[in-house]
Amino acid sequence: MNSPLSPAAAAAELLRRRLARRSLTEWCRACGFAPAAHHRLIIAELERVARGETDRLALFLPPGSAKSTYASVLFPPWYLAREPSRAVIVGSHTAELAERWGRKVRNLVARHGPLLGYGVARDNRAAGRWETTGGGEYYAAGVGGAITGRRADLAIIDDPLRGREDADSRAVRDAQWDWYKFDVMTRLKPGAAVVLIQTRWHEDDLAGRILAEEGGRWRVLALAMEALAGDPLGRGVGEPLWPEWFTDVMRRDAKREPRLWSALYQQQPTPDEGAFFKLDMFGTAPPPARAEMRIYGASDYAVTADGGDYTVHVVVGLDSRGRMHLLDVWRRQAASDEWVEAWCDLVLKWKPMAWAEETGQIKAGVGPFLDGRARERKAYCYRQQFPTRGDKAVRAQSIRGRMAMDGLLIDAAAPWRADLVGECLRFPAGVNDDQVDALGLVGQLLDQMTNGPPVKPGAAQRTDPGYGPRPSTGSTDIGII
Repeated sequence: MNSPLSPAAAAAELLRRRLARRSLTEWCRACGFAPAAHHRLIIAELERVARGETDRLALFLPPGSAKSTYASVLFPPWYLAREPSRAVIVGSHTAELAERWGRKVRNLVARHGPLLGYGVARDNRAAGRWETTGGGEYYAAGVGGAITGRRADLAIIDDPLRGREDADSRAVRDAQWDWYKFDVMTRLKPGAAVVLIQTRWHEDDLAGRILAEEGGRWRVLALAMEALAGDPLGRGVGEPLWPEWFTDVMRRDAKREPRLWSALYQQQPTPDEGAFFKLDMFGTAPPPARAEMRIYGASDYAVTADGGDYTVHVVVGLDSRGRMHLLDVWRRQAASDEWVEAWCDLVLKWKPMAWAEETGQIKAGVGPFLDGRARERKAYCYRQQFPTRGDKAVRAQSIRGRMAMDGLLIDAAAPWRADLVGECLRFPAGVNDDQVDALGLVGQLLDQMTNGPPVKPGAAQRTDPGYGPRPSTGSTDIGII
């Protein structure tokens, strides 16, 4: 038999229970978790749901960010502590995964019942289907599974897609949409809340369809692995999420596949096929030797720092066969002094034959400063201005035509590769198009320029994969993304 608590200990225990039931953060800590900054943001949104201030919440975060731990495991027991007679339905891509969440939630309730003020009823303790001692219910099901006969005060949909194959299947996406509309939504009690937790896989995934049809009703928390403009955490553009966990190596590896990086990690899924640029226009290959290329550059300048636009510098090399190699990209929301220094760095590094820029941007006041700093640093380069004509798609026609014929080759290890390909595939409907603008200027410049020098007979040939004479069969030796 346990010894009775002293008055002081009893008072401390009572305070601990009150704090745990009042604050989701304190409940998480009582369970042994130490929420990081992005977890605290998730917690704040979930507390809005519990208070009835939000009835539709979407959480989009990278895989491995512990979004499910906080939203699918820690939140339901605390939500039920506010009213143990409530009913919760949880759906995931398979019944097995849904029951896994159910088992974890049930075990937390069984372990911390005194903190919560309720427990698990003895007569029904299955992992995916159990009742509370207060008359509430928890039910877990796979997406597409039957939930007929159940009613919910809270419905949680966590990771509805198993992976890329499901995401690419129109039949799977249609089935999930039907399950959401005709099963989940018809099972809600008046005033019930829905929480959707997922990484984005596809423009037309369940989140995409929900936001397209019901977007005005939903509160969305989307956190990119590397911060975008207007980041909810207040990070600077490019600042990583949870660096204690997501290392530089992990992020670099994730960027090797542009489509997955853009969707799963940046929460910005790209179209299966771009409307303007196509996926097969981007090839993967290391660049040839510097002497085997003629190198050109282009810039799309943002006149004001932090004005929503990026300054972009790109460097492209033409080999002896006229194939374009994207050698370098600098992209940042920065003041003119910073991007001028970056421009000088690239000129000194690559020694380009010419550089393209827009007339209007130079006349906006940065031209003299750029000229002066280039002279000081001896970063000499012929710069050619092109007038701003037509819309952005018209100005990108030259580079698009070249890419359609010969592709744009990018080293697989280039850290900016995934973001650039994603932006191009979303063009012209994407939020940002600064890299496309810079590539468009390259296209206009290359219309007037020449290929790299031919390799001299008898000269040593490079053995890098993807280079050498084109096979007579007509097949390409360049890897295509």
